[in-house]
Amino acid sequence: MSGEMGLRERKRQQTYQSVSDTAVALFLERGFDGVSVAEVAAAAGISKPTLFRYFPAKEDLVLYRFADHEDEAARVVAAGRAEGLAPLGALHAHFRRGLERRDPVTGLSDNPHVLAYHGLLYGTPSLVARLYGYQDRSERALAAELGDGLGARLAAGQIAAVQRILAMENWSRIAAGESADALYPQAADAADRAFAQLREGLGAQYGEPRR
Repeated sequence: MSGEMGLRERKRQQTYQSVSDTAVALFLERGFDGVSVAEVAAAAGISKPTLFRYFPAKEDLVLYRFADHEDEAARVVAAGRAEGLAPLGALHAHFRRGLERRDPVTGLSDNPHVLAYHGLLYGTPSLVARLYGYQDRSERALAAELGDGLGARLAAGQIAAVQRILAMENWSRIAAGESADALYPQAADAADRAFAQLREGLGAQYGEPRR
């Protein structure tokens, strides 16, 4: 039974990915507002009601790529705690590793498709507005992992803001023509300085391992 459920879940995830990829390709070609949901469904080979069962809103067709990252910060903190790392130490190391492998989430990717996707995302107001919902859920998940309460929510908001600003700075510079490899040293230095500021501001509660 578990094997059958696993297969069903894999097929479900494959459908999510396939429909999202089809939609993004159409949006990149004709613009987000130039393609209807019905056209996406037809191109993906499913009905419009079926599409809406997977994606409640048109914007979610694009933002599906962020779904796996919603609780990423919380997972990083949890995994780091198991290894004796403080939350900021774990998140800092994770962000640096993302820069090293040119993870699009860090903004340090000059892959043409990634650049086109980011241009679509940040150039479409309704997508930016929908993205705020994803970011809010990410912050709430991180706050819960940090311990909940007002202090944890404030810390989660500051951490999320720093990572978002770092990523946007990287993306903006690459969109202006810089290469990811050339920008990497500066991006890594900026991340180090940003997390140092976070440690100074948030103090020992989140910056040092629990004894």
